[in-house]
Amino acid sequence: MTDPFPASKSRTKIVATVGPACSTVDMLRTLIDAGVDVFRINTAHGTRAEHQVALDAIRTASDAANRPVGVLVDLAGPKIRLGELPHEPVHCRLGDEFRFVRGLVATAPNELTCGYALLVDELEVGDRVMLADGTVSMEVVGSEEDAAVCRVTGAGVLRSRQGINLPGVVLTVPSMTVADLDNASWAAQAGADFISLSFVRGVAEVNQLKELVRASDSRALVVAKIEKAEAMTHLQDIVLAADAVMVARGDLGVEIDLAETPMAQKRIVATCQQFAKPVIVATQMLDSMQRSPRPTRAEVSDIANAILDGADACMLSGETAIGDFPIQTVEMMNRVMLATEATMASADNLLQPSAFARVPIPALSGVHPITAATVHGAVEIAAQLRATMVVIASRSGATARVQAKFRQLTRVVGVSDSVETLRRMTLFWGITPLLGAPAEGGPKLREFIEAWGKTSNRLATGDRVVYLMGSDVVKSAHNVLVVQEVV
Repeated sequence: MTDPFPASKSRTKIVATVGPACSTVDMLRTLIDAGVDVFRINTAHGTRAEHQVALDAIRTASDAANRPVGVLVDLAGPKIRLGELPHEPVHCRLGDEFRFVRGLVATAPNELTCGYALLVDELEVGDRVMLADGTVSMEVVGSEEDAAVCRVTGAGVLRSRQGINLPGVVLTVPSMTVADLDNASWAAQAGADFISLSFVRGVAEVNQLKELVRASDSRALVVAKIEKAEAMTHLQDIVLAADAVMVARGDLGVEIDLAETPMAQKRIVATCQQFAKPVIVATQMLDSMQRSPRPTRAEVSDIANAILDGADACMLSGETAIGDFPIQTVEMMNRVMLATEATMASADNLLQPSAFARVPIPALSGVHPITAATVHGAVEIAAQLRATMVVIASRSGATARVQAKFRQLTRVVGVSDSVETLRRMTLFWGITPLLGAPAEGGPKLREFIEAWGKTSNRLATGDRVVYLMGSDVVKSAHNVLVVQEVV
């Protein structure tokens, strides 16, 4: 049986984006062996047929590795982009004036168009317009019936189809486009494990996606991407409504002041920690490795700090989708994670965040109070007994999600009679989903774990294993805690 948690595998999870650089089953399998836990399919690129091929390839690679691997389908959201420029590139010099006009075709050198038909109507004098990931900035200085006049305040170069961000501008465009609704239905029916919603502004959009997913008889976890100022205003409510959260620093760093982005990341991660929700930190984590086999020192520090903040996972985008070194990138991220976790596990433990010492699980987080209490008890008992392993048996995976927030350095194994539940566990920090365990708990589960542990050299005579399981005494609660000494 394949060892699901070799010593070389980090507890922090790795999300990797699928693209031309890693689309084959063999490459996906190699990336799984290198440390990938979840693969992301970005619906902003490619066709439905290509997305289905990618999902099928991920499942085949997961089966070959004998290891549960999650699939995250990322909805594009209402990303506003420039239309086709009559000539490109367009050099925007400080003080130059451009006119956003209606339609999709620009007819003059200083005209710009976009795919959002109401942009001209919704822009007002004084509004900021950020283009090309914030490398070009403009301010609206005039309004006409069929145009908005903008002056360049930050010089740069524009090309067709680049993104437009409008910090502070209230738009009527919905967070879920017609294409998003269609892609979400497909993802739910195709068996995706996670579905992420872009440009979330409030709770209603998260609930809309959750209702769509449940209507498709799917238990996929809904991930709210925090990348707008409105989302930061309603952060706690969004975290409570969502199943997981992504710190989408690309657009977030344009929608809010770039200088505020690091503290916004810490606030998002801390809120997810408080309410026991998984959180992914994304965007440019190892961006230089798209073209270089070695990262910058700043990128390495970025990963380490995300882990110390409390991130459950870090995400790679172009690094694995279109980069020249996808395997080396995953290996490097795994190395940095292992080094950071080793520091957290050191004797003095000076860098262990105090928030992890005792995780408050409020009732409004949706966690059963008995489950919260027994998870905390399992953590304490495992520490006092110096247990070698903790085993969590769960039908839905919710208990594993809560346990992950304690950042327990004892190895934790998740078992379930549902492979879908095991795949959802792939996003939870420190939880290793184990295939093949018996559905029922009790002696059969303990016999299985003991035999597997000895075969994989993870358990030896005298080792202690803490089990956390449910029973029929209290519905939906984990209220059975067992300690086993390996014989």
